[in-house]
Formats: sequence, structure tokens, C-alpha cells
Amino acid sequence: MKSLRIGCVKYLNARPLIRGWPGDVEFDHPSKLCKRLANDQLDVALVSSFEFLRNPIYRIVDDISISSDGPVYSVVVAHRGEISEIEEIELDPASQTAVNLLRCVLREAGLNPNLIQRNTGILFAGRTDSSCGEPLRPAGVSPAVAESGSASRAQLLIGDQAIRFRQRHTAEFQFWDLGEQWKKLTDLPFVYALWLIRPEVVDPKQIADRLRGLRDENLANLDESIADAVAGFAEPGHPKQLNHEFCVRDYHEHLRFSFGESEKEGLRTFANLCAKHALLEKRDAAFSVV
Repeated sequence: MKSLRIGCVKYLNARPLIRGWPGDVEFDHPSKLCKRLANDQLDVALVSSFEFLRNPIYRIVDDISISSDGPVYSVVVAHRGEISEIEEIELDPASQTAVNLLRCVLREAGLNPNLIQRNTGILFAGRTDSSCGEPLRPAGVSPAVAESGSASRAQLLIGDQAIRFRQRHTAEFQFWDLGEQWKKLTDLPFVYALWLIRPEVVDPKQIADRLRGLRDENLANLDESIADAVAGFAEPGHPKQLNHEFCVRDYHEHLRFSFGESEKEGLRTFANLCAKHALLEKRDAAFSVV
């Protein structure tokens, strides 16, 4: 098989799906990988599920996803006070899946805070954020969220940033877990990421089989994956931030790595809610799996 141009999200949650891949892998944030896959700069990528719903030209590697069936821990809104008191939520632009999941869950709950694009000062609701200072604040949270302890401002955090922030600042913030909210709303799993293969790639079944085999091998030898994760997650000044026990819980309790019938039904439900709230065109959510 010729060398594949393969990309993968650069998060702890993806390690059991990519560790040990024999070729080069390009790691990046989901939004950047989605663009590269769409622009034919990658052949295969583990990217946001919303990318498939937005542009369903790809083949999906069957039986693999990054999903949750309840609290996910790493896709959260950091806030103070009651969730109903929030007037503004600053978004993380790295994942359109998380952003649109947040929109759906908020609207289904009858909540309508303004959603702000991080670092741009642009509000989706038509106003602009006047906060432009840089006071000392918890890492990962903007001045607008941290500056006054206000219960009216919050921030969407995803991936490793969310994990780091939760572990450092548990006493300072509450965390509205979007995996948990989705489960309460639909009683279904939520699919955050999928392996997508461009339609012109030759022999996608062989690629899919290799990826499924790699997933199975890593989950069967989870201690080795966890050791790599702990080593790769350490930051200066926070060497004990991630430990073996947390990774065991994360991989066994917070995450699922399958894409079976319940995950497919969860993804169809997400597509329908996105269409209901004008985030996607209404279409049949047909999955071309290999």
C-alpha cells in the first residue's frame, strides 16, 4: 500500500486509535484537519463528526469512533453559578462538533445565551464583546470569563485543554458536561469524532481493517497507551497533572471507541437536531461505512 496522508486530532482521547501507526501522522486540531481533508491534503483523518454531516462525501471507518454514553469530562462549559444565569459563552473554535452540540443542547433546554467566537470579539447574536484586557486568570479561560467571578459569563472547553483546566480549577468553576446533557436529552451516545476516508482513496476496506486492528491492539494493551499518555501530557510546573488512575477512568468510563447501532442512531439524532435548528441542511443521514 502506498504511503497514506493521514491526520489525527491531537488529543488524549485519540491515543488508543492512533498509537503504533507505522507511518507518518499529521496531528492537529479538529477544525484544521477538517479543512485539510476537504481540500484533498489528507487521504484519511480522525476528525469531528460534524464534518461528515456537513459534507457527507466520505466513507466512514465502521465500528470506530470517539464517543460517550453519558459524561465525557473533556467537552464542557466552565461556568460559575446556575447554567440558566449565563448570558455569554465563549466558544472554542477547534471543534465544530462541540460548538454545534452546545447550540443544540442549549436550544432544546430553552436557553439562549450569546455565543462568542474566542479571540475575535464577534458574537453570533449580533453584539460585540468589549472585554480586551489581559488580567491574570486561570490558564485556558479568557479575561471575559475570569475577570469578575460573574455568573453571567462562561466558556466552552474541549479536549486536553478541558482536562487540564478541570484538574487545576475544580474548586473555582462548575462544569456543564455536554456528553451528560446529550444523554439526558436523547438517551443515546454522542459521537464526537470519526475516521473519514476521501472517496477517491483506493481500497478503503484495507485501510479500515488496519485502523480497526490498531484500535483493538491498543485497547488490549491499555497500560502501554496510558503510560504514553501520561508522559505526553505533562506540562512544566504540573508534572503530576495526569495519572494512571485518571486515564483508566477516562478510557473505560468517559469514552467509547465503537461505532455500532446505538452510536449511529445518536449521530442521526444529532443530524436531525442540527437541521431542526438550522445548523445543517435537512437530509437523510446515510452512512457509507467500510
